[in-house]
Amino acid sequence: MMGLGSIVGTGVFVSLGVAAGIAGPAVLLAIVIGAFVASFNGLSSAQLAADHPVSGGTYEYGYRYLRPWLGFLAGVTFLLAKSASAATAALGFAGYLLGLLGASDRWHVPLAVAGVAALTAVVLAGMRRSNAVNVAVVSVTMLGLATFVVSGAPTAIANGAANLSPFFAPEPDATALSALLNASALMFVAFTGYGRIATLGEEVREPKRTIPTAIVVALIVVAVLYVLVGVVGVGAVGTGGLAAVEERVAPLATAARAFVFALASPVVAIAAVTAMLGVLLNLVLGLSRVLLAMGRRGDAPRVFGKLDPAGTTPTAAVVAVGVAIAVLALVGDVRTTWSFSAFTVLVYYAVTNLAALALPPKARMFPRWLAGLGLAGCLGLAFFVEPGVWLVGTGILAVAVLLRAAFKRPRSA
Repeated sequence: MMGLGSIVGTGVFVSLGVAAGIAGPAVLLAIVIGAFVASFNGLSSAQLAADHPVSGGTYEYGYRYLRPWLGFLAGVTFLLAKSASAATAALGFAGYLLGLLGASDRWHVPLAVAGVAALTAVVLAGMRRSNAVNVAVVSVTMLGLATFVVSGAPTAIANGAANLSPFFAPEPDATALSALLNASALMFVAFTGYGRIATLGEEVREPKRTIPTAIVVALIVVAVLYVLVGVVGVGAVGTGGLAAVEERVAPLATAARAFVFALASPVVAIAAVTAMLGVLLNLVLGLSRVLLAMGRRGDAPRVFGKLDPAGTTPTAAVVAVGVAIAVLALVGDVRTTWSFSAFTVLVYYAVTNLAALALPPKARMFPRWLAGLGLAGCLGLAFFVEPGVWLVGTGILAVAVLLRAAFKRPRSA
């Protein structure tokens, strides 16, 4: 349940529509490609976590196994990637809720920003997402997706022959291959919650066996789920209906309106709202803790490395994260925010695989070529997102690394 809860979220409810608009029915193949790349990265994360079980993920692995500037790069890419994912979740939450209520689209961005503000306040108050809440959120999410698949299957069977052909139908001005790899990069992000599983080295028995198994099983289950949702969605309404610009933020609820079961659309919308609020809460928590670690090490302003007087909440870090997410949500375009998240998270996991390649032989759980495939997959997909996105992303990362080189004190490196 924890594995599903850490993965299923914004990817299936939002990015499926974006990716379908880019690659057409070939989005189903993009899901599989994204899952394979995620599997290689998940295994690299697992063996790194087993050898160095600390919080901070690749930010810490870069420092330990590679170079300080690569650890810093991982920290920056994590903050950028997950902030963009959180902004996408906020926009998705607003889109599904407005559709559920039948409210005007003009409230889309204000509602997204309000959602970010509310959950930032929740984190500042010291509240956390408990295991019981996690089970409830995952249960509602899975119920919504199961409703979508079961109730939409008859419509998909009736319309699928027409809507799944031609299979390779890229958006205008794109080749079939470039569109497929772009969509694969976007769908890859939908699997990246497996990093949460990899951090459990100190909490489970036989972590070197249990954690890799849990990651692979979770990825297989989620991949099958995503493919089923994709087949039903594309088969029922076609990629044009699933990815219509005005409906893109709530693609599954939009598709479900064509189903015979009248309650399918509101059930899916409720599941999406619940899932994305859970995603937002987890991301505000996770981002603020990484920023806390960077502040303590001097990779970010020192104010972010301080806890509140009670010693429980990094107030400045939480506020900064909330503001960053809200600013990104002001973009108002889930394709832009999700594409930016895809590029930066792929760079982040490229560093993960580099760190796995640098593991000493005695700490290695899997052959080096698996990490090599993960590295190649990440770098190969990263630069197939929209050129404007990866150019801006590359520029931001380059400036960040140069600024660190200019201002970082040698004793803190």
